[in-house]
Amino acid sequence: MVEKKKANPKANADKQRRFREKQREAGRKMVRGYVSPEAMRCYDEMRDKTGWSDNEMLSNSIRVMYAAYKCGQIKLLNEWLKDHKR
Repeated sequence: MVEKKKANPKANADKQRRFREKQREAGRKMVRGYVSPEAMRCYDEMRDKTGWSDNEMLSNSIRVMYAAYKCGQIKLLNEWLKDHKR
């Protein structure tokens, strides 16, 4: 029988810490994942206009993407985002 090596939990924590530091140094902020400063500005603008919480923002954005997918409008949605520099 072959013995499995035990993973070093500290090594994983160190790796995660380095990743978070690298993202912060790149100017990214964590909002359910790391986003660029430009994406954060869009997020803030949407939150200000809608008054949605983080959970509502995620839920509604998934609904919009799913609706665009089901209606075959992903290309149209992407073009709109590009035209409006989003």
